[in-house]
Amino acid sequence: MPRSLARFVTLVLIVATPSMAQTIDTYPGTKPLTNEGDIASEMIDGVDRFLLREIEQSVDGRAKHWKRDFSSPEAYQASIEPNRKHLAHILGVRDARVPFDAPELVATTETPALVGQGEGFDVFAVRWPVFGDVHGEGLLLVPTSGKPVADIVAIPDADHTPEQIVGLAEGVPAESQFARRLAESGCRVIVPTLISREMRRRAPPGLPGRANMTNREYIYRSAFEMGRHLIGYEVQKVLACVDWFEKSGGPRAEGREPEAQIGVIGYGEGGLIALYSGALDTRIEATCVSGYFGSRQMIWNEPLDRNVFGSLEQFGDAELATMIAGRKLVVENRSSPRLELPSEGGAPAHLAAPASALQEVQRCEKMTGVGLGKSMITYVDVGSETIEPVFGGAVTLTEFLGNLGQRPDVFRDGGRLPKQRSTPDAAARQQRQLDELDRHNQWLLRESPFVRKEYMKNLDTSSVEAYEKSVEAYRDTFRHETIGHFNHDLLPFNARSRKSWETEKWTGYEVMLDVFPDVFAYGVLLVPKDLKEGEKRPVVVCQHGLEGRPTDVFLGDHNAYHDFAAKLCERGFITFAPQNIYIFKDRFRTLQRKANAVGKTLFSVMVPQHQQIVNWLKTQPNVDPDRIAFYGLSYGGKSAMRIPALVTDYCLSICSADFNEWVLKNASTRHNFSYVWTGEYEIFEFDLGSTFNYAEMAALICPRQFMVERGHFDGVGEDEWVAYEFAKIRHLYQAKLGIGDRTEIEWFVGP
Repeated sequence: MPRSLARFVTLVLIVATPSMAQTIDTYPGTKPLTNEGDIASEMIDGVDRFLLREIEQSVDGRAKHWKRDFSSPEAYQASIEPNRKHLAHILGVRDARVPFDAPELVATTETPALVGQGEGFDVFAVRWPVFGDVHGEGLLLVPTSGKPVADIVAIPDADHTPEQIVGLAEGVPAESQFARRLAESGCRVIVPTLISREMRRRAPPGLPGRANMTNREYIYRSAFEMGRHLIGYEVQKVLACVDWFEKSGGPRAEGREPEAQIGVIGYGEGGLIALYSGALDTRIEATCVSGYFGSRQMIWNEPLDRNVFGSLEQFGDAELATMIAGRKLVVENRSSPRLELPSEGGAPAHLAAPASALQEVQRCEKMTGVGLGKSMITYVDVGSETIEPVFGGAVTLTEFLGNLGQRPDVFRDGGRLPKQRSTPDAAARQQRQLDELDRHNQWLLRESPFVRKEYMKNLDTSSVEAYEKSVEAYRDTFRHETIGHFNHDLLPFNARSRKSWETEKWTGYEVMLDVFPDVFAYGVLLVPKDLKEGEKRPVVVCQHGLEGRPTDVFLGDHNAYHDFAAKLCERGFITFAPQNIYIFKDRFRTLQRKANAVGKTLFSVMVPQHQQIVNWLKTQPNVDPDRIAFYGLSYGGKSAMRIPALVTDYCLSICSADFNEWVLKNASTRHNFSYVWTGEYEIFEFDLGSTFNYAEMAALICPRQFMVERGHFDGVGEDEWVAYEFAKIRHLYQAKLGIGDRTEIEWFVGP
């Protein structure tokens, strides 16, 4: 359609729509569509309500995942072992830890390992192996006389250094230097460094910075794609310390009563790590959480590095606490870190005092109190927060050590600050920790093709028929574990429409269909005017990209789409242009975070929307139900990989301006085209590195037809990586199944 005509039609629509409410011309068999305003915005609002309701309902839904047996302590631990394994999986606690005899002293010819001396203890700079080439690093506080009364891992908040909670650096009140005060009580204490929340603009080496994000989000992005998690990495650092405590505990290592029990205590992010560590490892006799414990129903608004895929399906903080049952937990509700993260490429976030801490404690007691007969939680609430945040107070530490069989008096006066002997370079240490985790993520990325090949080994390529049977198990896993599936029936169509565009060759109707409560599908149906009664035509579903609208693919000759839906219609196809939900920037990206909390994704909504669209199209008298195809560009190309893999009514899928070595594009910290550097913080999908790259997604479309369009200068990737990934698809279709005519790639010069 000429651009002048497109502009004219658009202006006519804008002027005419409000006055047409009573005289709407509808598509046959539908009711009038009377919605005014921005329907895309209405769609986002509806999906938001739907997801918030799913999050709220997750609390009551968790019970079905637990089969607690209170008949004995041993039976209880055995009964929750499946939950413990699942928690380890979603936290990415998968890499085998490296055995070691003792932490290494960190020293140079200029700086000794002894960095300070306190009241009855020495402070050493140490590091210890964890997994692969990753180390924990921090401070070790060792009593100078006698054996330790307890072995403690004391975890600072992400924005505190080990030196601050030991009293060797300013920034934490003396009362809150809990690592120091535990050492003064005769404990051996190790204090790990956490990855900080320092903000930086990220970019590959030698290029200017792009998205502004924290160190924690930076590591989270690649790790999440590889089935790992920063939380899991830091839990592993704590558990490596527990390994050492157990090994060096003498009688404990021999199966007898230990001389010093093991405890873990943390504040803020350290409290989070302490809670997960205590839930996962029964060798930790006592856990103390300060500045973290509470309701996680707003997890989607917390820093992105706390996004654990599917956590709320089984675990709130109360459920995590029940995994410590049989041991002891102290919850201190006194103060917490406060933080606002901007939307500058990194995910915006709000960090505040945990909500409903007491209610979470009570939920835990309700789940365990009857079976265990007594409370395993001590709740410490010492009043409102002061101007200067204080945590890890005397009451809390007394209760914590009491759970380890100790009743100290030292907390009455708070002790004296240690004397500094040398000054560790905290910034250099932070960078080392950051670099080690980044290198580990990149190693996982390099290994991932071998992992995926092993994962897909059960596909039967002896015949097309055998293949179609064997692929269903993978489709089921992709649907439920990768994309996420809402177990709701689709609503009746309740189809509404209105005629909104018309040219010499086609008529355009806006169409709305119900999907779930508050969720609807919406798009534009273009119908050729030369259709004859009873004639059935193929349909092409034409999908826009990021921040797009249905009109982008048939009006105005958009430079990315060139009216391809209208041009296909002019050639005789019926076309349908859906509105997908990746629009309005943070509004839709926050939907991904809400969906992730309950083990779902944006595509958990878009797949049923498209299923409803296809179901409706198949009922239309002029549609050939066996020839409904999908053609998507950019984010629509992402849709082309995922939606037809699950909506098997699509007979063909074309992925344009998106196809890639997708896992590389999401996890690489070397390539300029990587999403690690960009504002698409919602793009990362958990554990694709171990399961479904684009070749594996295309395997779910096979033996249906599949095509890739690749512009040589399209910045979404590089030709060699596109070719590498497509070669695996070509090999499946042509070499293994003998259906090479069903797949192809078109290369052209241009973006």
